[in-house]
Amino acid sequence: MHLLVGLGNPGKAYAQTRHNVGMWVIERAAARWSMRLSPRGTAQRGSGRLGGKLVELAGLLDWMNVTGPPLKGLLREFELTATELIVVHDDLDLEPGRLRIKVAGGHGGHNGIKSVIEALGTPQFVRLKIGIGRPAPGQDSADYVLEPVTKDEMAIIEPCLERAVDALECLIHRGPDVAMNQFNVREKSLDEGEGGN
Repeated sequence: MHLLVGLGNPGKAYAQTRHNVGMWVIERAAARWSMRLSPRGTAQRGSGRLGGKLVELAGLLDWMNVTGPPLKGLLREFELTATELIVVHDDLDLEPGRLRIKVAGGHGGHNGIKSVIEALGTPQFVRLKIGIGRPAPGQDSADYVLEPVTKDEMAIIEPCLERAVDALECLIHRGPDVAMNQFNVREKSLDEGEGGN
């Protein structure tokens, strides 16, 4: 079994903000895999099978900076370890439209990931990062992540959300090493005229 968790903040005011792209991926995955998400406690949750593999989906467990404790509770409920967890979240250090899969490591200044690591007592879980780019010079990062995605940004992020679901399928069926080799690369359309990764 795998537990897939999309990070974000609850409420309509935050639904379209950059910090909530992790939840958008979970919603896309649920739609593609015909798994219905419904409110249970502070989370949107769903479950089903993907090619014979049992998958649990959860999004918006609580406010971003206190995500860890309810996530730990879900792992306990399903009798899973951190190695069976995949967390989907936004990343300031990746330009919009980029994906990056990472296993373990630090929180990189992301308060949601920081809360998860602290609650679980280990960084040994898979992260699927969705690039949202950096704020303009002089703009505070905390304000930037809580702003709605612009129309131009959405045109870039939209195909990335579908690729993120592809990446989740690869992670579930083939594991992190294969998924990192396949998805931790620049798309040609994003990298025109540049060399390498």
